[in-house]
This record gives sequence, structure tokens and C-alpha cells, in this order.
Amino acid sequence: MTNEIFRIGGDLPVHRMGFGAMRLTGPGVWGPPEKPAEAAAVLRRAVELGIDFIDTADVYGPGDNERLIRDTLVPYEPGLVIGTKGGMVRSGPATPDNPGISMNGRAAHIRRAVEGSLRDLGLECIDLYQLHRIDPAIPIEDTMAVFLTLRNEGKIRHIGLSEVGIEQIERARSVVEVATVQNRYNLADRRHHDVLEYCERHGIGFIAFYPLGAGTLAKSAAVKQISVRTGATSGQVALAWLLQRSPATILIPGTSSLTHLEQNVAARDLVLTEQEMMALEQMDVMSLG
Repeated sequence: MTNEIFRIGGDLPVHRMGFGAMRLTGPGVWGPPEKPAEAAAVLRRAVELGIDFIDTADVYGPGDNERLIRDTLVPYEPGLVIGTKGGMVRSGPATPDNPGISMNGRAAHIRRAVEGSLRDLGLECIDLYQLHRIDPAIPIEDTMAVFLTLRNEGKIRHIGLSEVGIEQIERARSVVEVATVQNRYNLADRRHHDVLEYCERHGIGFIAFYPLGAGTLAKSAAVKQISVRTGATSGQVALAWLLQRSPATILIPGTSSLTHLEQNVAARDLVLTEQEMMALEQMDVMSLG
């Protein structure tokens, strides 16, 4: 029921239940997956289940994640959209104290990143290329001018942003059309609610990353009641809420488990009642922290 279509940029249709490939890397999002055959099986199963939007980034590995997608899925199924991201530099595995990343929005870096992703993904044009994070040292208008040039050269089709506020989106839109915004958003973390509503008003796809909100959802009485009625897991309830919350949302739950993948995809068929949606809207998210 909720496995609806969103048209990225108005002309690129994807089902709103996508897949985030970040977890198909080594520990700390560094290097290839420890079990590459199992990671490849997850990617193939995702496509079999009707997922036609896969999100990755050049810093996942770095490069290993994009190459895994290429080596597993080329030749790509017609209609399969691979969205990737650039604008970050990795210095090592992520740890709780050090994410091992820095931002680089300079023209030379963005151009190298796009060329690298084209090669690693085995593509001639990237359907959706997103600025992973804004470089505080570079005006976003300057970075978007590079994106525009690369689009005009036919190397990218649509342009997206990640982890941005409304003012930053509008600055970017003063230079180029913005097709998607990817921000952290889930049932327990709604800090970007205003960005979601802005995207919905302007026909921009809102790609919700970290859509499950880890294990905090099991604490909610509203989620427990819905799980009892439907037999769904708390994660499935959270994903169904996101799908029904706005027609602009595109979800990218990630996993390295075939079982969890199938559970996540099954959430697109979970229908929440109006009363259940209201109860989830009104639940005390502060109590879940």
C-alpha cells in the first residue's frame, strides 16, 4: 500500500522504500565488508524485492561500497537508481570519539570525487549526486556552481544535499535545482521536521537516513500497541509511519542481514490507522532518548 513512487527531480521515478548500503562495508565504515558474499547477496535480494533506489557514498570504504555495488549489480536493472555522495574525505575507520572524516567542497575535490564514483560504480552518468556535507570553509553557492557544471557536462543528472537546514537549501537553490535533501529523521528524532515540510511544499525528495532510530522505539507505548495489533516489529512501525507521514519521504534503512532486509521491506505493506498515526505523532520523543 505504502510502496508508492516519488519522482526525483520530477522525472526520475523510484519507490519510496530504498536501501542504504553503508553497512555493507568493514568496521568503522572502512574497507570492504568482512563477508563480501553475504553483502552481495543482500544487494541482489534488495533488487529482487523491488527496491530501485540504493544510496551510497564515495567515503564508504572509501570506494569499497561503490565497487561492491558495481561488481554485484552490473549490468544494472532498468530503472535502478544509484544515488551517491561526495564532499567528504576519510582519514581512517570511524570510532565513537573520532569519525575520521573532514569536509572538502572545493571544485577540484568535487570533480575528482565525481570521476571516481563514475568509475567505481561503472556508470556514465550518476542519476543523483549529493553533497555529503557542506564545507564550512567554502560558500555553498561555490560548491553548487561546480555541481551545476558537472551536470551540464552530463556526468550527473540530479543534485541533492545532506544534513542541511532551510536557509542552506535556499542558498543552494539560488544556483541550481535541488532534487533531494537527505537528513537524519525518524520517529524518535524529528529535529528536521521543518525541512521535511519545506521539501514537501517544493517537490523536493526528503531522504530520511537512520530511519529506524536504533532500539529506542521499543520504549514507546504507542509503538507497542500497534505491534500487538499488527504483529509488526517496532522497526516496521517506525518505517510505516515515515512512509505515511509525507509523500515526499524516501527511506533508506540499511542492513547487512537478509532477514532484516526482508523485515524492513515488509513495512511498506503495513497500514497504520488515522488514530495510530495521531498517537505516534503525539508520543513523547524526549522519553525515548
